[in-house]
Amino acid sequence: MLRQTRSVFQKFRCLSFKGQQHTWRLKSTSATERALQYQPGQKVHGFTVREVVAIPDLFLTAVKLTHDKTGAQYLHAARDDSNNLFSVQFRTTPMDSTGVPHILEHTVLCGSEKYPCRDPFFKMLNRSLSTFMNAFTASDYTMYPFSTQNGKDFQNLLSVYLDAVFFPCLREQDFWQEGWRLENENPTDPSSPLVFKGVVFNEMKGAFSDNERLYAQHLQNKLYPDHTYSVVSGGEPLAIPDLTWEQLKQFHATHYHPSNARFFTYGDLPLENHLKQIQEEALSRFERIEPNTEVPSQPHWTSPREDHVTCSPDALAPDPTRQNTLCVSYLLGDITDTFEGFTLSLLSSLMISGPNSPFYKSLIEPKIGTDFSCVVGYDGSTKEASFSIGLQGMAEEDTERVKEIIIQTIDGIIENGFEEERIEALLHKIEIQMKHQSTNFGLSLASYIASSWNHDGDPVELLRIGESVAKFRQALKENPRFLQDKVKHYFKENTHRLTLSMSPEDDYLEKQAKAEEEKLHKKIEVLSEGDRKEIYEKGLELLAAQSKTQDASCLPALKVSDIEPTIPITPVETSFTGGVPVQYCEQPTNGLVYFRAMCSLNTLPDDLKLYVPLFCSVITKMGCGDLDYRQQAQQMEMRTGGMSVSTQVIPDSNHLDTFEQGILLFSSCLERNVPHMFELWSDIFNKYIIQQFIFPATSAIGSCHIVCTIRKTANVGLILSFRPHFNDEERLRVLVMMSAQELANGISYSGHMYAMSRASRYLTPAGDLQETFGGIEQVKFMKRTAEMSDLTHVIRALPRIKKHLLNPANMRCAVNTTPQKMSDTAALLESFMKDVAANRRDHKRVRANIISKPLDPQDACGASRKLVSVQNFQPCQMKTYFDMPFPVHFVSETIRTVPFSHQDYASLCILARMMTAKFLHGEIREKGGAYGGGARMGGGGLFSFYSYRDPNSLQTLSAFHKGVDWAKSGRFTQQDIDEAKLSVFSAVDSPVAPADKGMGRFLSGITDEMKQSHRERLFAVNHKHLVEVAERYFTVGQKMFGVTILGPENDTFKRDPSWLVL
Repeated sequence: MLRQTRSVFQKFRCLSFKGQQHTWRLKSTSATERALQYQPGQKVHGFTVREVVAIPDLFLTAVKLTHDKTGAQYLHAARDDSNNLFSVQFRTTPMDSTGVPHILEHTVLCGSEKYPCRDPFFKMLNRSLSTFMNAFTASDYTMYPFSTQNGKDFQNLLSVYLDAVFFPCLREQDFWQEGWRLENENPTDPSSPLVFKGVVFNEMKGAFSDNERLYAQHLQNKLYPDHTYSVVSGGEPLAIPDLTWEQLKQFHATHYHPSNARFFTYGDLPLENHLKQIQEEALSRFERIEPNTEVPSQPHWTSPREDHVTCSPDALAPDPTRQNTLCVSYLLGDITDTFEGFTLSLLSSLMISGPNSPFYKSLIEPKIGTDFSCVVGYDGSTKEASFSIGLQGMAEEDTERVKEIIIQTIDGIIENGFEEERIEALLHKIEIQMKHQSTNFGLSLASYIASSWNHDGDPVELLRIGESVAKFRQALKENPRFLQDKVKHYFKENTHRLTLSMSPEDDYLEKQAKAEEEKLHKKIEVLSEGDRKEIYEKGLELLAAQSKTQDASCLPALKVSDIEPTIPITPVETSFTGGVPVQYCEQPTNGLVYFRAMCSLNTLPDDLKLYVPLFCSVITKMGCGDLDYRQQAQQMEMRTGGMSVSTQVIPDSNHLDTFEQGILLFSSCLERNVPHMFELWSDIFNKYIIQQFIFPATSAIGSCHIVCTIRKTANVGLILSFRPHFNDEERLRVLVMMSAQELANGISYSGHMYAMSRASRYLTPAGDLQETFGGIEQVKFMKRTAEMSDLTHVIRALPRIKKHLLNPANMRCAVNTTPQKMSDTAALLESFMKDVAANRRDHKRVRANIISKPLDPQDACGASRKLVSVQNFQPCQMKTYFDMPFPVHFVSETIRTVPFSHQDYASLCILARMMTAKFLHGEIREKGGAYGGGARMGGGGLFSFYSYRDPNSLQTLSAFHKGVDWAKSGRFTQQDIDEAKLSVFSAVDSPVAPADKGMGRFLSGITDEMKQSHRERLFAVNHKHLVEVAERYFTVGQKMFGVTILGPENDTFKRDPSWLVL
């Protein structure tokens, strides 16, 4: 997996809940206390302890060690968290763009000395209860992380990972499959043309079809032109075919050595066990070497530089006439200077984040472009950091204007500095981020320290966030111009800056295709007949190997009996406040309060449905009550951990044609700020301002949706002005353009999700609404909206939506916080709900087919949900092809099956996972060359096949159908079924953060008892069940399905009348 790391400030997500305990865990003391018992200089299984530090801000103890023989570095973060993580990373510094570290990342996972079966990595996905397994290739390091809550599973995965990275087979066939190869288009037909194939080759073709990814790569290459950052670590598609198998093996020998490795473990398992296993299974076989992989500092330029690149036009861009990007990027200091990096990261946020930031005001609000450039802010992923600022979605003629604005804005910051309130808001954000508990804190920690540690920075120092905050405050106190001096030094006086522009080129894709054809021709023209015959024979050999059933008995595996038979019960209490049901869930939230409110859309007219996602996007950004949008943003940053509104389409657990539609309000805050949080929500939804207004002699004011007359005498009236400030058209246009740009940019990255959404549209009512809210239909709607010269129609629609919300009769709320704070929060919520009730507006239901369903099936008189039941819904089959500016495809076929509570649902979940692992992975990825593909069973009763960054489309559709035949034939074993169960349970039992406990019940009405019943059905699935559901739901003529493909222009589909080509 190629990793692009560009972030303003790494969020810390803390986790402290307990998971499944295992008998060999030491229970007498906490993990942090046990770790404090280590002493510097202590020898442990071939390692020497160098440092032991308590990090109370993150509730952990850090133990830093080095390996005596090899010099390998090791960091252990002991924490009372059962989701234990391991990662090993190597500094990988390629000097060409053949993608050698990326292809090596793939290839080492294809078999090793102890585990020589093909693809043990993917096979372990189905033999463990891992909560995370993956590998990443960054610009200068490669990381292999996994996490699991099971102690035995941790040992199994650690054994596989160690053997994979240190003792891989690196077979030539694996190189052909994962990297690149010349092969007949039809491997069984020697007369078919020779083409390039390979998983990474196709992955990178897909990656470079994303203009954002393309721009980011060019920017890095050109800002750091003198060493490893000047090349494409993931591989440039036209350079990948220059890599040889011998070069791959040599790169492994020089880079994948313990002397070039950094090990990281996290969680509550004993450190000694990890050290013992790593020493015995890997490190004891090595001696120290000098890897010579250091990255030198980039020589500083004496004068700024400019450059220009081109890209493909984006048919979904908000404004087709404005598709240029321009960015100015500055080289900063070494990332191993922890405090300087911390300061520059904060400075970046002050400069670009939110409507109060200087660059937002100067670049975004004038609407010169649709959004900031895709690369923006502080980037600490390279040895020397950078800061970038610019715009995308701009006109070419505005280039000089944007350059001038950037210079003027920097000058303004140097002169005026930043408001103290904004600095405090940013430090408040850090406080919340450190308190918030997430389920993947170990992985976040590994990612956070990776870049600096990769260049020999101190990872422990990075974790001392509280000390950095204190040092930052002291620096500001000693020098009020501390930040302004940084801006002057790093931006005003910095001659190492690059201005990079990018513009669309109409024939860009044609040029890329031609360049690939020329590369292919050069490879082919030197081939002899013997070479061609050898290629054909090797292709057959690879196909045979891919088709052969693999013996994975050498791999360690958990058993189904290792899975806990029951789930822990999450206690919740429900009561009514102001007539609104409220679910209270007491959790160890570290002093944070989490609030949610579900508001029904059942009274909303159909003509407003397309506007709901836009409404959700802007409702917290338009200003409210007496606050303009800048003041509102400031208060939200000062008082909360964020306030958001999102669409919700929740399929019923019993009926496919029944669903709930609504919007979800979500916010969090420190306990001391609960009154402010509710006041902000009240300002948005409950408050209005009474203003005196002088009417003209003839006025149509009464028809306006923004204001309404409450009293009128002669030409003087009192106007009731609703909040938010939807009538601020300039502000709304900025938000519309940013939203449209974000949606357009997301398709190339998440094309498979868009394909599945569209394929589901005509199969269930919920699928139809989900496509409206979040599919390609919404992308196109936002494009049309962004192109409007007059937003009056939108301005009228948004307040109409608001009037249908926050009615106590159509609401329910949830609060997760500590037991100590629950009663105070409940009292404040009651006050908020009184405001809601006082401002309620009753509306007639648009449909008569609304049914009431209790949140708890065992309490019919308690709280209920209002669901839409579509009578006599007629699903229909639709095959849709979307022409997109991509060189690869995203394919989905979706089938209508059964809802969550149906007895067959569990069998379909197991079948989806088993088909993916045992059939579709081999057909779509290994043979077809797609980056990914498989099957999944959705909660709405829709079973979806999919592929991702796929060079084929028809072949993949055929693979879907062959997969169905395979399932019907019953050609799978009990071991296959057990492995599929392990994989499904790893998702079912994934950790749940305190903030999210009880949310299944609150949102979907799925209680712990229902989850337990589903769990028992999963355990009970057998061979007969799987064959039966395949026959019952996937038989041609009986199944109801939809197919969608996103991909390049294709005449085959245009000529086929059964396809709708858009």
